[in-house]
Amino acid sequence: MPSNAGTTRLVIVESPAKAKTISGYLGPGYVVEASFGHVRDLPRNAADVPAKYKGEPWARLGVDVDNGFHALYVVSPDRKQQISKLVKLAKEVDEIFLATDEDREGEAIAWHLVETLKPKVPVKRMVFHEITKPAIQAAVANPREIDRDLVDAQEARRILDRLYGYEVSPVLWKKVMPKLSAGRVQSVATRIVVERERQRMAFRTAEYWDILATLAVAKPGEGPRTFNATLVALNGDRIATGKDFEPTTGRVRAGAGVVHLDEGGARGLAARLADRPFTVTRVEEKPYRRRPYAPFITSTLQQEAARKLRFSSQQTMRTAQRLYENGYITYMRTDSVNLSETAIAAARRQIVELYGERSVPPEPRRYTGKVKNAQEAHEAIRPAGDNFRTPGEVAKELSAEEYKLYELIWRRTIASQMTDAVGSSVSVRIRAVSSAQEEADFGATGKTITDPGFLRAYVESSDDENAEAEDAERRLPTLVKDQPLTADELAAQGHHTQPPSRYTEASLVKALEELGIGRPSTYASIMQTIQDRGYVTKRGQAMIPTFLAFAVIGLMERHYPRLIDYDFTASMENELDEIAGGDHAAVDFLTSFYFGSTNGTGDQAIAHAGGLKKLVTENLSEIDARSVNSIPLFTDDEGREVVVRVGRYGPYLQRALPGSVSGTASVSGSASGEGEGEEGGSQGDRAPIPEGLAPDELTPEKVHELFLGGGGERKLGDDPSTGEPILLKSGRFGPYVASGERKSSLLRSQSPDSLTLEQALQLLRLPRLIGVAPDGTEVFANNGRYGPYVKRGDEFRSLDSEDKMFTVTLDEALALLAAPKTRQRRAAAPPLREMGNDPLTEKPLVIKDGRFGPYVTDGEFNASLRRGQTPEELTLEQASEMLAEKRAKGPAPKKKAAKKAAPAKKTTAAKKTTAAKKTTAAKKAPAKKAAPKKATSTPNE
Repeated sequence: MPSNAGTTRLVIVESPAKAKTISGYLGPGYVVEASFGHVRDLPRNAADVPAKYKGEPWARLGVDVDNGFHALYVVSPDRKQQISKLVKLAKEVDEIFLATDEDREGEAIAWHLVETLKPKVPVKRMVFHEITKPAIQAAVANPREIDRDLVDAQEARRILDRLYGYEVSPVLWKKVMPKLSAGRVQSVATRIVVERERQRMAFRTAEYWDILATLAVAKPGEGPRTFNATLVALNGDRIATGKDFEPTTGRVRAGAGVVHLDEGGARGLAARLADRPFTVTRVEEKPYRRRPYAPFITSTLQQEAARKLRFSSQQTMRTAQRLYENGYITYMRTDSVNLSETAIAAARRQIVELYGERSVPPEPRRYTGKVKNAQEAHEAIRPAGDNFRTPGEVAKELSAEEYKLYELIWRRTIASQMTDAVGSSVSVRIRAVSSAQEEADFGATGKTITDPGFLRAYVESSDDENAEAEDAERRLPTLVKDQPLTADELAAQGHHTQPPSRYTEASLVKALEELGIGRPSTYASIMQTIQDRGYVTKRGQAMIPTFLAFAVIGLMERHYPRLIDYDFTASMENELDEIAGGDHAAVDFLTSFYFGSTNGTGDQAIAHAGGLKKLVTENLSEIDARSVNSIPLFTDDEGREVVVRVGRYGPYLQRALPGSVSGTASVSGSASGEGEGEEGGSQGDRAPIPEGLAPDELTPEKVHELFLGGGGERKLGDDPSTGEPILLKSGRFGPYVASGERKSSLLRSQSPDSLTLEQALQLLRLPRLIGVAPDGTEVFANNGRYGPYVKRGDEFRSLDSEDKMFTVTLDEALALLAAPKTRQRRAAAPPLREMGNDPLTEKPLVIKDGRFGPYVTDGEFNASLRRGQTPEELTLEQASEMLAEKRAKGPAPKKKAAKKAAPAKKTTAAKKTTAAKKTTAAKKAPAKKAAPKKATSTPNE
């Protein structure tokens, strides 16, 4: 598309990939350049704050809360080079088009570009739903001004999140653990996962039985000869099923009025029904009709990609971003189910081509979204263009991930404009009278699909992996009332009630969406954040909260319940939407939230509490650190309370001694077991919690096993030489044996379950004196951090097995110590992946495998991959951003070599004098932490 004669235009987009695609659709006179995402943000740390603001009391926040919540924005260090390039280009053109994404975040980026570049030429905003030639040309021809209401809403969201995070997170640092974070949406998402785990922990299973009958018709007509029916009632009372039991007790709900069959009852009834006649008592047939699913929005795309493709939310959005930027799909951050008229026409044409005229309804389908405050002016996620390309037509152009996601989007879009699936469903009741004159009613249902309609193109998956597929049929014989049947088999079936399923990323996104919390652009980042912060781990698709999450959410629930209240969080989203619509002022909203002024906006509960600022400062002294870091589990058979402590080295079990004070009692103050906390101020046994063990798996049986299997304390016998008991204990670094003052860790090859008294005695003799060398120095064998070794003076040599510590002779040890140290240099391993050149520096980027896991490097700076990232999934843009952050921080400071203390003179007089001085000083000076002694072994306590 040629520009006006002699006019040069600069088009600024976010990413290089987007720039490359768009530049191909614009003619001469257009320069397309990327901003590489956000160009400015609030300061990340004190180093980012400009010198002139460092003395301001609000500099830590980056927001001047006393002057209209004016935000201090700074150009990201890794964007300065690109900004300089854009400033130079802006001076060389006649017009600037800001082509950032169409959502609020994109609008804010456009505004930040204007504020940063300060152009002297006209600036226009161009928006589009897809990156196709017609869409780009239309956007250039119909530009608009920057929507300041959208910018205000996004700016208010950013400031709100900064205030929340910077005021609440320090509370967690002081009371739980350093370096934790709180967030307006992440904390609520964590609470949802924790609450589900609590339900699972409180759940008590129940057993119930029924009977499965294989019934046969005497003269089969249409349909199968046999079918299955399940016992549903006995003497008119319904048979108990899983929904009839209390989840926390495993007992039948009061007033349920059901028959609870146990194994004996079910088997006895089945025996009494054997060889008895069965008769059809009722047949009900109804038409079956299923409408198509709406086209994808961000949340439903993430849910279905997780169910069908096993993609994480981040993986889905990264893949969708590439499809969008390369012109294959429309914009992927949307909460609207609308399709444009051209998209509907394209879908209907393609349906006719692929499935025939009968698969297209007479009138186009239009959908209404269920998401609160959906931006209905936007479009759903669909294939780009006025004529959709089939997956087969694009297969060779896409990666495997891109192809799978594109096919999913294409199928869902096509199916949304197809006819209903129709058929019939039938419900049958059958009765038999037992030999004891019991009336047993059985039920069976069937479904037949006569026209699959949209199901030919797409069938939605379910979060319940055992759920029946939408297109599955259950065919029954043609049955009529009073028809006789015979039982080929009567099988008693046992069932157990199941706890509520854990959330997956897909179902958690769905829960947040239903609550009105978060927005399409934030779901994927929230899923990643709660995992990166150590609040949630994944086992397969299931999201499991850590005990750290229990401690954090417990603190918030007790002291700041409103900040993680679902309705309150959703109401903040609504107010941000009102700001975006021009119906509310951002300053009033932020003032109400932070200071608590009640002027008709903001949350009244927070306002009456004096606002966030007062809430987090005045209540701080009331928070008992030890209490919030203690998660009660149960009281055992001996009356001992068992709790999980969240300590500085991780969670562990503690069991109070009989008659001692409750495990949750403590002093308030510092976090993670300080004071009377983890260091032993409380009485009781302790046992480590194995990594990977989920909270709901800490059953009484499992806890008992952990205390016996190396946790807690177990006597192995007595030391024959001293008569002192030898105990197997558990410390924060694992199991160890102790006798009197002697302690020693178990070897890697040893298990607490099978440790013998003889093995414990061997461990307690470490370090083992092997003998004396010819020069008079003693030679020892011991076990250390890097394994078994022999030592003479300052000389060490490794042993090739742990057993050698107990068998190596003096001659063998001296031979090892006499041999020169050898370090075999390993050949450099090839990189895990070559990524191409960094868009910012043009340096080649590769992913390597390091001591602490995979990392990306440009040869000068290294950045470890974050939790959940894999070498295969990491994009070039992400790698570039990670290294840019490292460059901005500069090289790590070199550690200074520690000065060696002068050796003390070993005279008796000197020792006595020193001891006397120490005794006098100790009386005068406050106690200091004792310097570590030279270890004679390596205990794990």
